[in-house]
Amino acid sequence: MKDLSRTTIAALITTSMPLSALTMEELAARLEKLENKVEAYETKYGPLESPSARPAAKSIPAKAPSSDDDIDALYDNRGFEDSTVDSSALAWAANTQIGGYGELHFNRDLGGGGDNTVDFHRWVLFLNHSFSDRIKLYSEFELEHSLAGDGAPGEVELEQAYIDFTLDHGLNAKAGLFLLPLGLLNETHEPDTFFGVERNRVESNIIPTTWWEAGVGATQTLDNGLGWDLAIHSGLNLPTSGSNAFRIRSGRQKVAEAAAEDPAVTARVRYNGVPGLSLSAFAQYQNDVTQTTSDEDNSAFLVGGTAVYQAGGFGLKALIASWNIDGQSFEDNGADHQWGGYLEPSYTWTIGTDQRLGVFARYSHYEYARGIGNVGGGTFDQYDVGVNYWPIDNVVLKADYSHIVDEDDEVESLLNLGVGYSF
Repeated sequence: MKDLSRTTIAALITTSMPLSALTMEELAARLEKLENKVEAYETKYGPLESPSARPAAKSIPAKAPSSDDDIDALYDNRGFEDSTVDSSALAWAANTQIGGYGELHFNRDLGGGGDNTVDFHRWVLFLNHSFSDRIKLYSEFELEHSLAGDGAPGEVELEQAYIDFTLDHGLNAKAGLFLLPLGLLNETHEPDTFFGVERNRVESNIIPTTWWEAGVGATQTLDNGLGWDLAIHSGLNLPTSGSNAFRIRSGRQKVAEAAAEDPAVTARVRYNGVPGLSLSAFAQYQNDVTQTTSDEDNSAFLVGGTAVYQAGGFGLKALIASWNIDGQSFEDNGADHQWGGYLEPSYTWTIGTDQRLGVFARYSHYEYARGIGNVGGGTFDQYDVGVNYWPIDNVVLKADYSHIVDEDDEVESLLNLGVGYSF
């Protein structure tokens, strides 16, 4: 036996009954029987140990181990060297992060001509993993409108799934499915990061947010505040017939068995060298946005820029984006030039230590897919005012009013309420 000696067992037996009750032969027989039982137990469940043989466990710090060396130190210091817990499982958990966001919207048509709806617009899960200090996975999984399937209004979407490689000199490279470096909302659109219940319509119909593609890309941020992004990726596939003809947003393929006849390239330059100021200019080119082999030239070129300024509680955002698309069919339907822009001032107060209250106004102008084949396109002027309340960081309550006038002076007035979170 490994830890309990014959003498110890004999002592246990003799102290539990009078010596006169047993002969030496009977005592030896019982001792042998007990040894056989202990050996059988150890064979099935492992060796018995004295409580004093294992060091006392130390308290576990709040910070999770972040490397294999930390895992080894964790085991050495806590007396887990014989533990059945697999250290690789702890390493996986320490190198994997879970996050997400969600938003619920209530929209009321104050003019009485449209529908009043309540909708859990988005439920999103982030799952990221560090394979090493230089190689990481980033992914984003989304359910839209609460319910997906035949006849349901929602979709289940994979919006990001790419491997990021950290190189030297502030340079990163990536490959997979990723959000394009365009506009203000396309890469950062958690509901607690922007004003208004709904995403602005310029960045829905012109950019169009949320827009992801598959390909390869690189990004670099320099010490002087300059930075750049470059990506080669799958492209749009714009319809030229039907109720969504020539609409940029309808050309997103979402990397679902997407046509890949004509890839696209996107580039952006950034500047953050002045405190409180962030500037960017972006462009994209695709040789054929209809992904066809016809003789018609349907090349498309997107250009735009953004400006964000923050000084104390005062904030100002501005964006402009413009498409120029070649091709006779686009020109005939007034869809060869689609563009939009907005200006958004805001002010935010801090209440106590955790709460914030912000108000904003926004003026937007946008023109898209104006042809008679498209039931939703046209030229619009939109005016928005509203309030955001953050009871704590990462949780927001929203309310806003939208007044929209189209080129025929038809008016749409909306009241929007929302709640959102991110973590």
